[in-house]
Amino acid sequence: MVLSKEGEPLMPCHPARARELLRKRRAVVIRQVPFTIRLKDRALAESEVDGVQLRIDPGSKGTGLVLTDEKKETDQRGAIVNVRRGLVSVELQHRGDQIHHCMQQRAGYRRRRRSANCRYRAPRSNNRPRPEGWLPPSLRHRVDTALSVATRLCRYAPVTEIHVEHVAFDTHSMSAGRALTGAEYGQGTLAGTDARAHLRAKWNRACVYCGATGVPLNIDHLTPRSRGGSNRITNLVLACAPCNQAKGSRPVDAFLAHHPDRLAKILQQVRTPLRDAAAMNAARWQLTEALGSLGSPVHPWSGGRTKETRTVTGLAKTHTLDALCVGHLGCENGDAIVRFPRQVLIAKAAGRGSYARTTPDRFGFPRLRRARTKQHFGYITGDLVRATVPAGKWAGTWTGCISVRARGQHSLATPRGRINVSHRNLRLLQRADGYGYATRHESAPPRVRKTS
Repeated sequence: MVLSKEGEPLMPCHPARARELLRKRRAVVIRQVPFTIRLKDRALAESEVDGVQLRIDPGSKGTGLVLTDEKKETDQRGAIVNVRRGLVSVELQHRGDQIHHCMQQRAGYRRRRRSANCRYRAPRSNNRPRPEGWLPPSLRHRVDTALSVATRLCRYAPVTEIHVEHVAFDTHSMSAGRALTGAEYGQGTLAGTDARAHLRAKWNRACVYCGATGVPLNIDHLTPRSRGGSNRITNLVLACAPCNQAKGSRPVDAFLAHHPDRLAKILQQVRTPLRDAAAMNAARWQLTEALGSLGSPVHPWSGGRTKETRTVTGLAKTHTLDALCVGHLGCENGDAIVRFPRQVLIAKAAGRGSYARTTPDRFGFPRLRRARTKQHFGYITGDLVRATVPAGKWAGTWTGCISVRARGQHSLATPRGRINVSHRNLRLLQRADGYGYATRHESAPPRVRKTS
């Protein structure tokens, strides 16, 4: 991406053109990731800026963001068509599962303190109101990180429009495993019965693990609550007391690892979890409203239109290629996608450290003390640096993110593994911003149509 000498965004250029400008000393590097240069000899008033579009395909595990431009060209038949070109692709990987696990772990620590009568403060009331638009931390993280990356792209590129896929999942129909109509939407899985009666009929009043009948049966979670399992009826089975005690807090695949036939029979009855679909339904409106704060008009589009465009153009199923297909494209009139970025920037949310002053063990007791100082010899964990190792097994030049150490021997992540490098051999390229970066090649090329 390119900035004018005043720092205003210009139209993105090809990497070869950027290398030429740097070689001629007409530009300087402003940011390494995403790679951005600033021109020394051109102002915004002297440049022609048509503007680009930001297209977003939100997801539960990751989000695709693509900068595109659309132009009118003449095809081989002489007709005027719209052609869409992908300029920059970013795949944002969320850490919502990690946040959810940490929240559950914190709740477990507090639960243990209460049961051990070690409460250090009075419990608060359980009817505390939540502000309007409140989301759990794992879902709020998805909205905030997508907005953060979109804000950064709007800062370095002349974004005039934002197109976002606004999809809603029918979780009731997904739970039933078929299409529902009319009054069926008012009836759940347990309509006319209760959980125990439903499970007894479903599993023939027998233990699903050993097949025992005529004995008292307990309700067991296939995926334990301690490992993120829910009370959804498809996660519940019947188990005899010995099997229930032997399974404990292990997942069903670990408990029945030596009985693959029983495991396969149980998994056939289990339906797809609805956690990802519910997360998308809960966060879609907040994401659309948050994107409206960027100053560009936001256009929501359905997921069906995105799928139709991807199918017609022959693209593979990835977040970035789905983002490229978001929005209207009249393929029936000859409009087409003629280019997509071959290299995708992967931005993985890594956070900015922890406020905890101790490292607990698995029972929640303090094990190690963490230093309050995060900066050592001018570097902090997550900084992008270039290391020049003069001699030894790792002699050469390496680029990557570091984990700082108080003694000055920082740990550097390289494609061949982690190495220890002295702070004297490091050069700072970019400060840590809470993300880890990598690149990958796009999976499958589209069917490119030539235009004249």
